[in-house]
Amino acid sequence: MEALTLSLLLLAAVLVSSLIDQIIPRVSLPLIQIALGLVIAVVAGGEVRVTLDPELFLVLFIAPLLYDEAKRADKVALWRERKPVLSLAIGLVVATALVIGFAVNAIVPSIPLAAAFALGAALGPTDAVAVSSLSKQVDIPERQASLLKGELLLNDASGIVSFQFALGAVVTGTFSLMSAGSDFLIEFIGGLLFGAVFGLLGNWVVKTARSIGVENTNFHVLFEVLIPFLIYLVSDACHVSGVIAVVVAGLINVTSPRGVIGPSVSRMNIVSGSVWHVLTYALNGIVFVLLGTQLPQAMRETWDDTTITNTTLIALVFGVTFLLLATRFLWVLVMDWVHVRRAEGRRFARRDVRSALITTFAGAKGAITLSIMFTIPVYLVYPDLDYKVLFPQRDLLIFLACGVIVCTLLLATFVVPLLAPARNEAEEELRRIDRDTATTLDIMRDVIEMLAAQQTPENRVETQAVIRSYNDRLARIKETNGIEDEPNVSLRLRALRWEYDRAVELLENEEVSSVVGYQYLTRLERTMDLLEHGRGTGRMRRLGIRARALLHRGVNAVLRELPGTTMASRTEEMRRLQVATRTYAVEHLEEAVASSQVPTEDAAELLMEYQRAAAALRSGRPTVTAVIKVGDRADEVKRAAYYYELEQIQEAYEADLLSRGAAKRLRENVQLMQMDLDDTV
Repeated sequence: MEALTLSLLLLAAVLVSSLIDQIIPRVSLPLIQIALGLVIAVVAGGEVRVTLDPELFLVLFIAPLLYDEAKRADKVALWRERKPVLSLAIGLVVATALVIGFAVNAIVPSIPLAAAFALGAALGPTDAVAVSSLSKQVDIPERQASLLKGELLLNDASGIVSFQFALGAVVTGTFSLMSAGSDFLIEFIGGLLFGAVFGLLGNWVVKTARSIGVENTNFHVLFEVLIPFLIYLVSDACHVSGVIAVVVAGLINVTSPRGVIGPSVSRMNIVSGSVWHVLTYALNGIVFVLLGTQLPQAMRETWDDTTITNTTLIALVFGVTFLLLATRFLWVLVMDWVHVRRAEGRRFARRDVRSALITTFAGAKGAITLSIMFTIPVYLVYPDLDYKVLFPQRDLLIFLACGVIVCTLLLATFVVPLLAPARNEAEEELRRIDRDTATTLDIMRDVIEMLAAQQTPENRVETQAVIRSYNDRLARIKETNGIEDEPNVSLRLRALRWEYDRAVELLENEEVSSVVGYQYLTRLERTMDLLEHGRGTGRMRRLGIRARALLHRGVNAVLRELPGTTMASRTEEMRRLQVATRTYAVEHLEEAVASSQVPTEDAAELLMEYQRAAAALRSGRPTVTAVIKVGDRADEVKRAAYYYELEQIQEAYEADLLSRGAAKRLRENVQLMQMDLDDTV
């Protein structure tokens, strides 16, 4: 009951912190959660004690947090900035561990060198929640924001692996550089391979389940939630890095299907995103609230330690914080200097120093640091001894880590806004409105592209109707916001050229008579000349193509077809030729819509025009049964479109491309259309 009560109390504190964050947005969310933890500790009389098995703590908190961070990472930006990101995530973590390790061991000799290295490695990872909070308050430059987001993903893994090696040296009492280096390579490469293999295995399981008709949302979402825990435990049992394996699997993100769209898949993606958002928010919040609850206990025990004065303790916290930030600043300064001289080819300026300072102070420490510090065992157990040995200066190490976390969070909250320009509220509001409108248009275009890609001969009529409704919504949004479109003449010319090429091909293959074929080519040429306003663009090419076709068929063949041909047969042949050429143009337009080669709404509008024309040429009067079937299929297409639109809205909101109000309005509109659809069934 005590564990259950504490869990509920922590979750309640996280819930309260989310409300306070809305009221006081300028205070970092982690600081609010730490303060609530302190309140809980004070109310409980400082008797809140959390004793979790170190391995359980790693699996319970670190595995899902790292997996979600990797899953949501911007892979394009990560690859673009791969060199500086790797420099920060690996080089800086190692440098920080060495600098802090040697310094702490020199100042406090009772802390073994390996334990001091463990503290330095634990202080390597930056906190995702703190970085996200800062980006909402100040205008961090784009490159610095990309570096921070890439760094916080990869330095978690490198920091944890370095910490585990340092901790292993403390536990075993021995350390060999060659042995540690070989073990590191084995764990690192093994983690990469395990992450890739388990990611592909997860992909196979998802595909197999879907192929046998398992489209249950509960199954797919629960399977994805299980993946990071399973990968970590199996990798750890095989003595490779579970942390690296989880990050690789998250980057691959193979459990979320790509290129497969339907109501069940869209529903699964929406539910999965919501589940992961709540899960990681709760885990992050619980870690910070736990930090607040443990601060009084850790501080009191260390504070009451007579072997070290309180002044020395405060000086140690400030000293370690200074060393941490100084090392980070020098590393970032050199890295930016190299980037400016090589990539931009200019001299290093004052604004570059300011950017380096922003990157330095924005790298606050948080949940991952505290999580791995809590994994330090209370006792050391040696096989050749019959008794346990207390871990040397465990309370002091945790005290220093807690103090540095609080200091870096305070500096990030109050110093970074002084270095980076604050967001101009008026300009931000205008940008927000423009961004919301542009994102809404992009969401509509994405839905149209999805529908065009999923169009089949069986659902073509229904899909056209749904695409037409989305085109109408696009037109209304543009009209409301004063966005004017120029007629896309070049796209219509391309469609006519596709028709022209198909007609010439049919002529050369003798699938259409010369008289009808040349009559239709003449009509197409006149239409193209009219659109080109008499400029004659491509006229010589068309004359060459016509001459080639004429030579291929032969003049005599043309003349033989003139007598004896009835008007009715020519009309029927012209109809078949138009159906063939317009169907050919439709295929190319579908590819253009699906691949976003041209403005989506322009291509979709022309596509429907061609499809209607081709259908009219083929048409017969539909039966009542056919009309009912068309209506049923149209409802399924609409459902798939609405689910996909909701998914796109959620992704845009989580990526900060939509404001909360705009996302809410868009979701309500789609939900109303879904209710209307269900009412009509």
